[in-house]
Amino acid sequence: MNTRILIDDRPRAGTSAYRRIVVAMVAVAVATFAQLWSVQPVLPEMAVDLEESAARVSLTVSAATGALAGFALVWSGLGDRFGRVRVIAVSLAVATLVGCVAPWAGDLWVLVVLRAVQGAALGGVPAAAVAYLTDVLHPADAARAVGIYIAGNPLGGMGGRLVAGWAASAGGWQWGVAAGTAVGVVAWIVFVCALPRGTPSARTRPPGGARPRGRWRAALAVPGMVALYAQALLLMGAFMTVYNLLGFRLTGEPFGLSQAVASSLFVAYTAGMAGSAWSGRAGDRWGPYRVLAVSVVAMGGAVAVLAVPSLPVMAAGLVVFTFVFFCAHATASAWAARRAGLGRAQASSLYTLAYYMGASLLGWAGGIFYDRWGWGAALVFAGVLCATALVAGVGLRSKVEALPDAEPSLTGSGGTAGKGGIGRSPKVV
Repeated sequence: MNTRILIDDRPRAGTSAYRRIVVAMVAVAVATFAQLWSVQPVLPEMAVDLEESAARVSLTVSAATGALAGFALVWSGLGDRFGRVRVIAVSLAVATLVGCVAPWAGDLWVLVVLRAVQGAALGGVPAAAVAYLTDVLHPADAARAVGIYIAGNPLGGMGGRLVAGWAASAGGWQWGVAAGTAVGVVAWIVFVCALPRGTPSARTRPPGGARPRGRWRAALAVPGMVALYAQALLLMGAFMTVYNLLGFRLTGEPFGLSQAVASSLFVAYTAGMAGSAWSGRAGDRWGPYRVLAVSVVAMGGAVAVLAVPSLPVMAAGLVVFTFVFFCAHATASAWAARRAGLGRAQASSLYTLAYYMGASLLGWAGGIFYDRWGWGAALVFAGVLCATALVAGVGLRSKVEALPDAEPSLTGSGGTAGKGGIGRSPKVV
């Protein structure tokens, strides 16, 4: 009797190919978020040098994040057509070149335009990275790799802020922006050298001639997808509300800390790295819904702790808050890519769009609460966002096993490509 065995030959955890792919993707995360956030700590120096208000110079941050969110949708389509590795490499190269020009901008509006172009270019990384990892790695280990990749986000964000701040203190805001770009250059070189030669570009070629419309339909209509996008929107809104306003709280009464000391609490981002990396293992053991739900509840509890007027208690609450936020973010991001099946690149783009909409719109709304009613009101707003995310995610509990990504195998029998049906069809031997 002629039997055929399905073998999934994608890299597994512990192999050299797996390690190199993960290192390469962490490097692109560092490059992306170091450059995206490096302007933030140099805004005061920029305002003085360019003789502009704080509100105007802050446009250099919002222009980049807004363009990143919008162009992630464009990059996802290019990734399907030309391959996700190529999209990541080109987007980082363009962003870094623009970053090299930005320190020479002598006018605020020129700098804002350059930052918008840089943000649009950087959108290629979050649009393609998670989908790439779920495509090319074995389904049993893909979620863990996504968690490690997302751990590179706070590493890059924290590193970019700290390096830019130190450089700006030595030579002005131009040096700070240049230092963030230098981090991006180094990380891009690591990406190019670490990625194994011959690694699939992970270009999506849907069976049966599926069209982009079908992939977008999967990213939107598959049950549970909207709830996962809601997690990105609401939880990032709560996160940015806390981090945007924490400095005001610490430099005001009753603490009265200097700006330098208050800014040092960005080191709490290291807890985010640990949370992202841990989430993959936790999801394998307890399931993504439990990890997501417990993380959201813990975020709400940590928000309450931040209301205590004690610096050690607030520091502990901030560490917990950051840890569980990145646990939730890594879990929801990987889950969205997995559930969408053939639309995983589009799902990653929509998730990224929701994530940065939460950062810009809900983070801004948290500031309104702070201006009108103070720190306590801002924390209540963040807590309501966490509670809303928990309610929005309740329906996901029944959808953990019902993953729709059943790409037909090469046998044509409609089998899935491993547990959860993540990625390409298995090899038939």
